[in-house]
Amino acid sequence: MSSSLILAACGTDQSNTAAPENKEPQQEQAAQEEKVTTGNYYFTANEGGSINKIDAATNEVVETITVDGAVHNVQVSPDGKIVGATLVPGMGHGEEGNDESAEHNDEHAEAADDHGDSGADAGHSEGMNGLALFYDAQTNALIKEVQVGNHPAHIVFTSNGQYALVTNNEDNNVSVIDINTFTVTNTVETGKGPHGFRISADDKFAYIANMGEDTVSVINLESFTEEKKIQVGPTPVTTGVTSDGKTLVTTLNSENNLAIVDLSTDQVTKVEVGVGPAQVYIQADNKFAFVANQGTAESPSTSITKVDLDSKTAVATIETGKGAHGVVVSPDNKYVYVTNMFENTVSVIDNEQNKVIQTIDVGEIPNGISIMP
Repeated sequence: MSSSLILAACGTDQSNTAAPENKEPQQEQAAQEEKVTTGNYYFTANEGGSINKIDAATNEVVETITVDGAVHNVQVSPDGKIVGATLVPGMGHGEEGNDESAEHNDEHAEAADDHGDSGADAGHSEGMNGLALFYDAQTNALIKEVQVGNHPAHIVFTSNGQYALVTNNEDNNVSVIDINTFTVTNTVETGKGPHGFRISADDKFAYIANMGEDTVSVINLESFTEEKKIQVGPTPVTTGVTSDGKTLVTTLNSENNLAIVDLSTDQVTKVEVGVGPAQVYIQADNKFAFVANQGTAESPSTSITKVDLDSKTAVATIETGKGAHGVVVSPDNKYVYVTNMFENTVSVIDNEQNKVIQTIDVGEIPNGISIMP
């Protein structure tokens, strides 16, 4: 439960020179007390039908939110107050479920092995639009569920907190949700099979990895149109963009490479990573990008690759659990968190030592992961 921060008012006696000197420590102490009260967490999206809330101080699961369907991705809003998630609903969510869904899910599972997706959608209804779910990050209460497109993949907030974007993998478009009203205000066409993406720090562009082709769609967030496509290589799964907006990265699942794109020229440099790369995450100072190497369910990879973005070289391979998929770095760059899809765990990595220091049991088939800012 979040608490209010109340600071003591300063005295009006201008001759009291000690008051300004004492104010800063009091504010610092109050801020520390609120941080302890509210807590700092990271969240996993579990395709088995849940979201785990994990205490970042203890690495213990403190809450499990159960849902009807497969939770594919999860993101915390920039102010840390809202958790957004994408849901492929189960048949219990509506009446459209029928026998055709089994055939659909079998086909999706086959495609997933080729494209780095889990294929863990058995029992979910064909033809049902997906949902974006919004929760209070502290109380875990559901704020709103918003209908989006077919098979929603990733969700990302703009840095100003005004919008959340959701990629609809089977509709080849992106839903734009106004966070003030929790309504879809725009739908933007993309390439084939839009999946993971990031938004530039200035909120001008979203970079959408199109899994069904070899491109990244550049979405202009002022006009809400696809401005262009960048050719990157086969089966891009997710993207990342540096805070200065100069460099784009995207995982190439079919090539076992990370594509590094100079956004001033769209020139692509490729760095070899592990087998079946899925998500990528750039740490806050833009020094390293971390690539989760998933492999397949039949032959899972068990590592992440640490890539130096200045030298464009892989500088470390860190062993994780089976099927490393989602990855995020703590805001202070000290820890890297990785979901291991095929053993239902999260690996906590010491970024300086380049090794796993703790393994946490989470829900079934953990996919996306996000941490409070």
